[in-house]
Amino acid sequence: MTRFTGRSAARLALATAMGGLAVLTPLGSVGAETTAPPFVPQPDSAISDDDFGQVIRLGERIFRDTGAEARAFVGNDLRCTNCHLDRGRLGHSAPLWAAYLVYPAYRAKNRHVNTFAERLQGCFRYSMNGKAPPLGDPVLVALETYAAFLAHGAPVGMKLPGQGYPKLAKPKGLDLAHGREVYAAKCALCHGGDGAGQASPDGTIVFPPLWGARSYNWGAGMSSVVNAAGFIKANMPLSQGNSLTDAEAWDVAAYIDSRERPQDPRFTGDLAATRKAHHDSPYDFYGQAVDGVTLGEGAPPAGTVPH
Repeated sequence: MTRFTGRSAARLALATAMGGLAVLTPLGSVGAETTAPPFVPQPDSAISDDDFGQVIRLGERIFRDTGAEARAFVGNDLRCTNCHLDRGRLGHSAPLWAAYLVYPAYRAKNRHVNTFAERLQGCFRYSMNGKAPPLGDPVLVALETYAAFLAHGAPVGMKLPGQGYPKLAKPKGLDLAHGREVYAAKCALCHGGDGAGQASPDGTIVFPPLWGARSYNWGAGMSSVVNAAGFIKANMPLSQGNSLTDAEAWDVAAYIDSRERPQDPRFTGDLAATRKAHHDSPYDFYGQAVDGVTLGEGAPPAGTVPH
């Protein structure tokens, strides 16, 4: 079993890229050879004042305040806008308008063709550490309707600029000690030294937890260092995107994703078997020993965090 400890031992030799990433936009779903011009989603003022518009607005509210608007399906302190910024509008933060257009799509994560609604179910199960709303549930219908509204007018069959998260050049290694330093200097002010995030006096989560029992679980796409590094590089610190070097983004992503979090819902009861089936990548710390702790071994159960 690979062990990651201090700076000297944490500099890993990375040779292969990770497949089957769990971001909203799957890799290889649209032709990279044809790129569309920049797309800007229509403004809120374009929402109609009728029954259809009411569903769009409900979808926007769910997206913005997921724990309150879809409480029965959320098991942590995250909301959709934590990873899909500006209410799903901002490019390079897996914008909703780009994701909507590439489904149905085959996903290596679950080895079959997914509809967009099924992809949203996965967000609740993994990123929200909750449970999937049944197909046809008003929550899924509203989110899909909001996504369709944002995507209105976007070209189909082309790679849209800003789709998904940026794909950074692979590093020669990951330095967890350097990642800890970057986290302390650039991230802890908002997300806390313990990664637990911050809440306002009334309990509203202002900055989301990045690890621990109230964050995304081990099955979430953001638990992949590849995804986290791309998101961080383009968007973090908040309003200071692209201020970190690639090495800083990789290392701080590795530090965050080498902390314990809720169990993968696909856990078979055997850590090694679960890693082999779902986490077999040098960019994934699940089942690996970090500072003497085997990640996933002491993980809180998936989907059981009370509100």
